[in-house]
Amino acid sequence: MRLLTEAEYRATMEPEPIRIGPEDAPPFDFWPYFDEIPEAHLAGHDFSEGSVTYAWHMVEGNLQHVLVNCEAPNVFLVLILDLATETVLGHYLLDIYGV
Repeated sequence: MRLLTEAEYRATMEPEPIRIGPEDAPPFDFWPYFDEIPEAHLAGHDFSEGSVTYAWHMVEGNLQHVLVNCEAPNVFLVLILDLATETVLGHYLLDIYGV
C-alpha cells in the first residue's frame, strides 16, 4: 500500500478532469487495496464506511481518482487507479482546506 507524496499525487492530476457520476460503476474492484491501507496512513480519520461521493477521470494518463469520504467534511482518501492495468497506483490523504 503506497502512500503518495504531495508531489506524486499532483503528478497524477490533469487540468481538466472529467467527473464520474455516482451511477457509474467502478472500473474494477479496488476495495481489497483500500482494506489493506495501514491506520498510520489515515491520520486518525475514519474512512470505514467506504462511501464515495466524487471520482474523476484523468483522460491523458488514463487514471481515475476515487475520493473516499470520512467523518470530516472536505477530507478524503484518494485512491489513484490505473485504468489500463486495473491496479491501484497508491493513495493520498487529501484535505481540501489544508487544515
